Amino acid sequence: MVEKEKKCIGIIFGGNSNEHYVSISSAKTVYKALISKANNERFRVQAFYINKHGVWFDNDQSLEILEENNGNDLTNNYQILQKGRINFLNNIEFQSIDIWFPLLHGLNGEDGAIHGLLKFTQKPLVGGGILGSALGMDKILMKKIFSHLAIPQVNYLAIQNYDLSNNNIKNSLSIEIIEKLNLPVFVKPANSGSSLGISKAKNKSEIIKALQKAWAVDSRIVIEEGLDVRELECGIIGNLKLSTSEIGEVSYETDWYDYDTKYLMDNNIKIPADIDSKISEQIKDIAIRSCRALNIYGFARVDFFLEKISNKIFLNEINTIPGFTSKSMFPMLWKASGLNIDQLVAKLVDISLDS
Repeated sequence: MVEKEKKCIGIIFGGNSNEHYVSISSAKTVYKALISKANNERFRVQAFYINKHGVWFDNDQSLEILEENNGNDLTNNYQILQKGRINFLNNIEFQSIDIWFPLLHGLNGEDGAIHGLLKFTQKPLVGGGILGSALGMDKILMKKIFSHLAIPQVNYLAIQNYDLSNNNIKNSLSIEIIEKLNLPVFVKPANSGSSLGISKAKNKSEIIKALQKAWAVDSRIVIEEGLDVRELECGIIGNLKLSTSEIGEVSYETDWYDYDTKYLMDNNIKIPADIDSKISEQIKDIAIRSCRALNIYGFARVDFFLEKISNKIFLNEINTIPGFTSKSMFPMLWKASGLNIDQLVAKLVDISLDS
């Protein structure tokens, strides 16, 4: 097969979100899969790295980062700000791109912003669209839609349009939280991922600190009751027809599944999870219904809680650009379902071409 017949995949990664380095790790995994022996006759890659200031870098510099294996030393060299000029798509040759593969986690990626930008190129992309991405990223809007559809969730409160630099407001909100929800609670930014900005709070003083921490990430905040649960996850791929992966369970030694636990520790992953077949089918059904409700397609990871005492299932959240790192559940779920990473990445590209 000659070079020009290969599909050119445009990987976009990095970005000015608090999940910058997670995005780089995901992009390295996808890049290796696309140029693997199984895929190198089908695909070639053009890469676009975006630094923490929103500056885009050309293909040669971006590929250097993807091919680097010794941490983020090279990446740190690119953290410059070109003052007075944000250069997205300036002097970056993208006409040869056949399919986009955005791997921007968090702000300006998972929220649908990059999907809107790429739509102007009139070329397909791997993953969902603008609406589903925005709704999946925004925990408040997502929860309101799921409440309307009677999709099971833990009890929650939404906080919007408050100035949390005001101590009196934080104090009154903490009292309201204690009155309306059972402790402990999880305080979360409405738009963030990888557990960044999230705190577990067991009393009033911890709630006030947690509100301040979340507000530093997002002015809109969700507070959820913290139940004694098992963490279960399900992968989704497809367009008109959505397919579900095996159900996986993450067990960990820490108090809760925070950023360090996700990416810096060796957790116990069991796929398939040791759960009743009826619960497994319930999870798969809710995963598909919830993605359909938010217009999420392409690929996603749907996270659930299984309350230990009651065996009740609660939908936690949907990740529209789940991680592809070595510790990420999404590729593990599909490997256990019969697709190794090379096959999975190729499948996602094929799905994008069918949309």
